Amino acid sequence: MPATPDPKWPPATSLVGPGSEGRATVAVVGVPTFATSVTPRSSRSTPAALRDALARYSTWATSDGRDLAELVSVLDAGDVADPDGDGGLERTRALCATLPARELTVVLGGDNAATWHALRALAGDRLGEFGLVTLDAHLDFREGRSNGSPVRQLVEAGLVGARVCQVGLADFSNSAPYARDARAAGLRAVGRERFYDERPEDLAREALAIAGAHGGPVYVDVDLDVADRAVVPGCPGSAPGGLSASEVRRFVREVAASPQVVALDVTEIDVALDAPDERTVRLGALVVLEAIAAVTRRAA
Repeated sequence: MPATPDPKWPPATSLVGPGSEGRATVAVVGVPTFATSVTPRSSRSTPAALRDALARYSTWATSDGRDLAELVSVLDAGDVADPDGDGGLERTRALCATLPARELTVVLGGDNAATWHALRALAGDRLGEFGLVTLDAHLDFREGRSNGSPVRQLVEAGLVGARVCQVGLADFSNSAPYARDARAAGLRAVGRERFYDERPEDLAREALAIAGAHGGPVYVDVDLDVADRAVVPGCPGSAPGGLSASEVRRFVREVAASPQVVALDVTEIDVALDAPDERTVRLGALVVLEAIAAVTRRAA
């Protein structure tokens, strides 16, 4: 028997609705890429699972003493149809073009190919003005077209390598040739080992200083395989020894508090691989909420 709805405990899904004057606006777009993944995965929709998981959480940000329901309106634009197929980028652009003025766009992947689609779509012909922060165990600088190549594809399309900061890179999860390629392109790396002795908030500020040094807009890619495999069993690329859920959440709340950050994605969850308790999807939903909460800090 379902629980009786409690008007004093509004779920995070209640944030979705028409905009209201005086509230920040956050747009949500699903980009369910999967077809070019290096690791075969299911086609089940992760964006839908992330939306469902939001119902498990409330709108009250205890640490800030703020009720997001009073400060933010979330517009859900739905999902891009078949982003992996022919014309997928054009369909992504078309959906993004329908979005109203907003403080932040949250992109629900999909594998990491969603980053390429979303940033290209949102930037349009201004890709060279953007910076990029990746919270990811991997360089994503492979050759070809896959979920292991979006950063390389973006740089080849005009993203300035010196404005890319890759945070959380893991030992034994990348190759020497691709690491050399990334360095040659000017990308900056912040290895996972930095989290042993430094606060996630400090590393987030360092990444923003690099990606946003030019004063332009910044896109943030949160690939959840940066977290420990015990935390995110639904991420095929995760490994033992990754970041804790708390470290991921703290980094996201700090980085998304910058007004330069105009978009943030959550990628690399395969819902078919998740644990019965849905811990991976639940963390993904919390990352979304941390980003939304961060927007309310911008005017504080």
